[in-house]
Amino acid sequence: MSRVKRGVVQKARHKRVLAKAKGYYGRRKNVFRVANQAVEKALQYQTRDRKTRKRNFRSLWIQRSNAAVREIDPELTYSRFIDGVHKSGVEVDRKVLSDLAIHEPEAFAAIVTAAKSALDQAAAAKAA
Repeated sequence: MSRVKRGVVQKARHKRVLAKAKGYYGRRKNVFRVANQAVEKALQYQTRDRKTRKRNFRSLWIQRSNAAVREIDPELTYSRFIDGVHKSGVEVDRKVLSDLAIHEPEAFAAIVTAAKSALDQAAAAKAA
C-alpha cells in the first residue's frame, strides 16, 4: 500500500478552524486543539440561538402590541385582541401588528376597533 502524506489537507483544515477562531482570547485563537474546541462550541451556540432569536422576537412583538392595545383600550387584553383580529378576518401577523403599533398608530387603532367590534358581534351572537 502506498504512503499517504496529509500535510496539505491538514494545514488547510487547521487554517480553516483558526480563521473561524479569529478574535478569540488567549490560546483559543492560535492553538489548533483549543481553537477547535472553541469553534465547535461556538457553532453549537449559533445553531441553538437561531431558534432562540425567533422566540425572542415573537415575544417582543407581543409585548409591543399588548402595550399599544392597552393604551387604546385599557380593559382589552392581548389575547382577546388577537381573538378579535382573527374573528374580524384581518390577516396580519404579530410582526406587522407590532410595526403598525409603532409607526402607524392610526392604522393600529383601526385594527383594534375592528377587533373589538368583531368580539362584540361574536358575544351578541352567542347570547342570542
